[in-house]
Amino acid sequence: MDELPDEWILASHNAGKVRELNALFAALPVRLRTAEDLDLPEPEETGTTFEANAELKALAAATAAGQPALADDSGVAVLALGGEPGIHTARWAGPERDFDIARRRVHERLTEIGPEVSRRATYVCVLCVAWPGGRTRTFRGEAPGTLVWPIRGDLGHGFEPMFLPDGYAITYGEMTPQQRLRVNARAAAMRKLKEAFFGPARARAGT
Repeated sequence: MDELPDEWILASHNAGKVRELNALFAALPVRLRTAEDLDLPEPEETGTTFEANAELKALAAATAAGQPALADDSGVAVLALGGEPGIHTARWAGPERDFDIARRRVHERLTEIGPEVSRRATYVCVLCVAWPGGRTRTFRGEAPGTLVWPIRGDLGHGFEPMFLPDGYAITYGEMTPQQRLRVNARAAAMRKLKEAFFGPARARAGT
């Protein structure tokens, strides 16, 4: 079991991710400081996988701050679109990060393919912990589901109001934050992180 640092830099400027990760860490003996708090720049996401992008963000923050950092890279991979938007999820939202545009673009692309097209998709989240010396650990979580249109709910962010997870009658956008934190891909990745740093008992305790 790895030793857990008592303070990490949370390498994200995304308010939704920051809220969720703070909630996931709330019961743990770890203090999170954000990259925004420290005025750290956002590195360009040049990786070709979720793991690579999470790692480069975590390493950039760890190196700049001189202490361990945690980064998240996540997105939705649509089966009929060959895994897109995937690691380019935010880019589909344009320079203003307007996810109304991104969701509509995905819907329109699927509609163009045809009425019988599969709307199966997987939400993916990779958490990476990096140390200033260059060591990293990554943890991947996935949640399968189906894309719906029109979108449903205004309690989530990104593609969450469009994503109906398997086994549920409501989208992530209709779930309360507490519900979403029990079943989404970020929670799945977090359970693996907790097991690695705290052991199986803490991981089974839930989020």
